[in-house]
Amino acid sequence: MIVYILCFILFLVGLYGVITRRNLIKIVISLSIMEFSIFLFFALIGYFEGGNVPIVDPSMPDVKYVDPLPQAMVLTAIVIGLATTAMLMSVIIRIYRKYKTLDIREIKKLRG
Repeated sequence: MIVYILCFILFLVGLYGVITRRNLIKIVISLSIMEFSIFLFFALIGYFEGGNVPIVDPSMPDVKYVDPLPQAMVLTAIVIGLATTAMLMSVIIRIYRKYKTLDIREIKKLRG
């Protein structure tokens, strides 16, 4: 139970960074922290204590297996998250080249 609470706290840390920071790179890092906490939560959903690797052996019918579906979904989400982060960073680089700043307030003032 405590691990789920820690995932929620990690999500709140990322949310705090998104809300309070003005630098675009720090906002993207905070989004990545939030994303990681969700990945960790999904991976923990499929795990339970004493579970075996999900390779079914017909000679042992009483064995409980760990669910591999959340792990596969997390792997897919990590790849999508990496692509999204790379795209955000490329947009931030273009914004910096145009406006010479990464501060959101200054970019909103420029309007051009």
